[in-house]
Amino acid sequence: MRLETTRRCHAGTVSSANDKTGGAGLRVSTLLRKTMAHQHHVYRATKPRARAAPPGDPLLFEDTSSGVPPMNNQNYYESGYNIGAGVSGGQGTGGANNLFADPMASAAMMYGSSLANQGKEIVNKEISRFMSVNKLKYFFAVDTKYVIKKLMLLMFPYTHQDWEVRYHRDSPLPPRHDVNAPDLYIPTMAFITYILLAGMALGIQKRFSPEVLGLCASTALVWVIIEVLVMLLSLYLLTVHTDLSTFDLVAYSGYKYVGMIFTVLCGLIFGSDGYFVGLAWCSCALMFFIVRSLKMKILSSLSSDALGAGASAKPRLRLYITVASAVFQPFIIYWLTAHLVR
Repeated sequence: MRLETTRRCHAGTVSSANDKTGGAGLRVSTLLRKTMAHQHHVYRATKPRARAAPPGDPLLFEDTSSGVPPMNNQNYYESGYNIGAGVSGGQGTGGANNLFADPMASAAMMYGSSLANQGKEIVNKEISRFMSVNKLKYFFAVDTKYVIKKLMLLMFPYTHQDWEVRYHRDSPLPPRHDVNAPDLYIPTMAFITYILLAGMALGIQKRFSPEVLGLCASTALVWVIIEVLVMLLSLYLLTVHTDLSTFDLVAYSGYKYVGMIFTVLCGLIFGSDGYFVGLAWCSCALMFFIVRSLKMKILSSLSSDALGAGASAKPRLRLYITVASAVFQPFIIYWLTAHLVR
């Protein structure tokens, strides 16, 4: 009995102690909650209000831009780089003018333009070591009227009377003012047209391949280079002083592409008979054109050292060079076009 009374007293003491401890803890937690709420209220009262997010867009990050002190009074954000402000304000060129007025941007642009000019001068100097750009422009100074007249002259040269190249102040007139002047526009365009026509002819015959087309182009180009080199070597060995330049020889040698195009077209339209008729016509016309054109350049140029013992042989050798260069043209035309027509 006494043991049971002791246990009940002990349990009552523990429960009363627990009640006191729980009440104290509840009072402490309530006090802490009130203190934190007060601090949060003070923080919300002292913090500036942030800008509201646009409707429909969730605010992923807290906007702290309002915490930046305003510096518009110092014109810090109104510098020359604010191009968009000028556009939105109705002044489209204000921002661009401010950008170019910036000393750093102006210095960068001046430095870049100077580098570009120096690079251009270096490239022109390197090109001028091998060829004259101004002289090359002369051979492409053509117009539509000149091209039509020149093509008619290449196909029907027999009725042309005046074969002399005209000069103005010791310099030849550009091709657009003189039909007798050589040019590089027609040979270049004729070469490209010949390559395209060769590809079409091979495609019609089911023999087209990139390798065959590349072989046709390289062969046609190599033959022109060989012909020009042989002419230059012959003129050098015979000490023929003439105003013929390398570009002139390339132009006269490249006119054969016009006859090659006509020959291939005749072969594709009329068959083998039409091919040989076109070959004969173009060969005769081209030989006549070459002889009459080079005659004014080679045979009429008398060198000062031709007055010696071999003076009588000089004109005859020049005539041989002119005729040989003309007779060689039909063989090249046949070699470069016969395999395209079957």
